[in-house]
Amino acid sequence: MKKIQILGTGCPKCKALTANAEAAVKALGIEAELEKVEKIQDIMKFGVMMTPALVVDGQVKSVGKVLSAADIEALLK
Repeated sequence: MKKIQILGTGCPKCKALTANAEAAVKALGIEAELEKVEKIQDIMKFGVMMTPALVVDGQVKSVGKVLSAADIEALLK
């Protein structure tokens, strides 16, 4: 099972990235744990200075932009 984390404080871009990640997981038909990381201290542990950020299985895949569902699908394959 993949672990997907959305790093962000709950801004509209963070919510859009979360929705796109959910859509990508559903489209691929895979099992994934989706977690929102909203505390600044926790976000900084990833070395991320801009949000939203996407982390897959502990690796930062995207910082500072909203990836489309298709982009996220490509990262999850």
